[in-house]
Amino acid sequence: MSFINYASREINCKIVYYGPGLCGKTTNLQYVYQKTAPDAKGKMISLATETERTLFFDFLPLALGEIRGFKTRFHLYTVPGQVFYDASRKLILKGVDGVVFVADSQEERIDANIESLENLRINLKEQGYDLDKLPYVVQYNKRDLPSAMTVEELRRELNPTNVLEFEACATTGEGVFETLKAVAKLILIDLKKGK
Repeated sequence: MSFINYASREINCKIVYYGPGLCGKTTNLQYVYQKTAPDAKGKMISLATETERTLFFDFLPLALGEIRGFKTRFHLYTVPGQVFYDASRKLILKGVDGVVFVADSQEERIDANIESLENLRINLKEQGYDLDKLPYVVQYNKRDLPSAMTVEELRRELNPTNVLEFEACATTGEGVFETLKAVAKLILIDLKKGK
């Protein structure tokens, strides 16, 4: 549901990073923010609660390409991972143009990943979206940890529709920009189709 600002000649698109608590959503955005040129980004805004350190979302406009003479600006958001904050997640998904599902590759987190993915589908459906029709990619984060499942196992559980998928280690930045570029490209393709 991109927003067109005719005055500034910008198309604003919203990308939401979704996944279970502590999977690396915030770390992804922090890495992108640190590596993006100061003139290409806005302010990063964090909203935190007292109970969990990951309970905030970040806002980051990132300029990328032009469509029909309009600059494209991406706004990146994370959602709180914990189930307790479901209302916040629903709110953040409003007007979404693309989704990055960040999965924690650790074997002990597979149930949390599956639950979060199902929650994403339900929350999108409540807003009138279908995950299978949205620009959407999967990132298998924390590939550097010894308890990481194989990509084949993760794919079987988390990517049955075979969307684009990326291996990542958000703390080092491995796979972070590849993931972002892929979802941004899918959004641009959608925009060019006039969706």
